[in-house]
Amino acid sequence: MDMDGSMNPKAKGAADAPFYLAQSDECDVFEAAFANELPVLLKGPTGCGKTRFVAHMAAKLGRPLYTVACHDDLAAADLIGRYLLKGGETVWVDGPLTRAVREGAICYLDEVVEARKDVTVVLHPLTDDRRILPIDRTGEELEAAPGFMLVASYNPGYQNILKTLKPSTRQRFISVEFDFPAPDVEEKVVAEESGLPLERVKPLVRLAGKLRGLKGQDLEEGVSTRLVVYAATLIAQGMSVDRAVRAAMIEPLTDDEDIKRGLFDLVTAVFG
Repeated sequence: MDMDGSMNPKAKGAADAPFYLAQSDECDVFEAAFANELPVLLKGPTGCGKTRFVAHMAAKLGRPLYTVACHDDLAAADLIGRYLLKGGETVWVDGPLTRAVREGAICYLDEVVEARKDVTVVLHPLTDDRRILPIDRTGEELEAAPGFMLVASYNPGYQNILKTLKPSTRQRFISVEFDFPAPDVEEKVVAEESGLPLERVKPLVRLAGKLRGLKGQDLEEGVSTRLVVYAATLIAQGMSVDRAVRAAMIEPLTDDEDIKRGLFDLVTAVFG
């Protein structure tokens, strides 16, 4: 287990790539960015497939992947590394970003705007033609190994004014916009991931579309494809549709009892 809590990554081949069904030309754009050593910013709502996409592309390209879930307390030192006591000695331990730079791996910063501001400063020299990572604590200036790629993501619709990417940071990345898949694509994804027959998946996807239509009204966020997969998985394992939908597609969205009653009216309208 690494200091950031993630398992040490291993490179996978295309045959081992996690299932991902492309919505547009995002795979081609990512491959072109990789070939030209360009950083990539993925923009889109929570649960629309950004993380799965990165895992799929890393496996397809045969590169190790370090994924960092960014949060309010994540500082530059968590990415770069720090001195730690080991066996009575003080030793330097690389963080996930430093390991990716040394190894020529892909480093994925999920919801990068949630991290502390000093994180974006560290990223700047890696996102231009220098492709270097200065490590002040050790005096090193690492040049990114061939194959290194920096990928970050964020949800533009969920951030407040205090948590946005500055233009000076955004313009260092090429950007790919994600959204929830079209219904026919989402149906195939949910069926593949859950094992539930396609015909039984269709009403779940239809319900998800109606719930997403309430975003910004009764709900802060629409239901994610991930939650639809959860509901379908429960149903495939024998749980009743009503209970599975409640557990996976209603309860995670809100704690307000009045709103939940309104959402169940939608469930009834879809499933009868």
